[in-house]
Amino acid sequence: MNKTFIALIGFSAATFAQDPRRIIEEVQRRSRSQSQRYEGTLEVIGAANRIATKRWTFERIGSFGDSKAILRFTAPAEVKGVALLIVNHPDRASDQWMWRPSIGRDQRIALQDRSTRFFGTDFSFEDLEERDVEQYNFKLLGDENGQWKIESRPRKASQYAYSYLWVKKDNYTMVKVEAYNKNGLVRAIDYRDFELASGIWTARTIDVNDLARKSRTILKYDKLEYNLPLKEDGFTLQALRRSS
Repeated sequence: MNKTFIALIGFSAATFAQDPRRIIEEVQRRSRSQSQRYEGTLEVIGAANRIATKRWTFERIGSFGDSKAILRFTAPAEVKGVALLIVNHPDRASDQWMWRPSIGRDQRIALQDRSTRFFGTDFSFEDLEERDVEQYNFKLLGDENGQWKIESRPRKASQYAYSYLWVKKDNYTMVKVEAYNKNGLVRAIDYRDFELASGIWTARTIDVNDLARKSRTILKYDKLEYNLPLKEDGFTLQALRRSS
């Protein structure tokens, strides 16, 4: 094989590894699916170490950053049926509506309210949406223990001024996120217990720490499935209003 061609291959690979945007694009590419469904358990641990446990189902359809998702609580009884519809857009923040059976109507989540907690968890409404790489500026900060550390700054409106992302070099999985506002570190997210499901490395445990509230939420996936034959009409306001 031509030595010049070999050298160009090596140069291209090295360039890819040092381009933070390309790294995040590869993270998204490797986690891509046309649909996804899982059941999850949420443990919300408050400042006094009180634990509240919730269960939900999550369904998603579409390409990354241009998808639709419905998240629905199934237990305990006081939250059963509460649901959130998320319509993600590649060029702007998502549209979101929450359904509350107790009042029998849906509520659109205003953009200025996206930093608030989602129904008593340590996820904010913004944390639950997908944003394509084009909505951020990236900077590679270095290598740490076989992981790239990347700074991410949103181009669109966000509660966060910037975030630090840690990506494993061997399989391009996101393993940690630290999100900052103008006052400092706000939220830390750890991804653990990775499993290869339908060819996609997936964290079965997500641990979210809210530094201001001194609380954390641990999400664990059950019955995870990818590329199911889900239908578009399952991701509408009419579908949101249906009981679980």
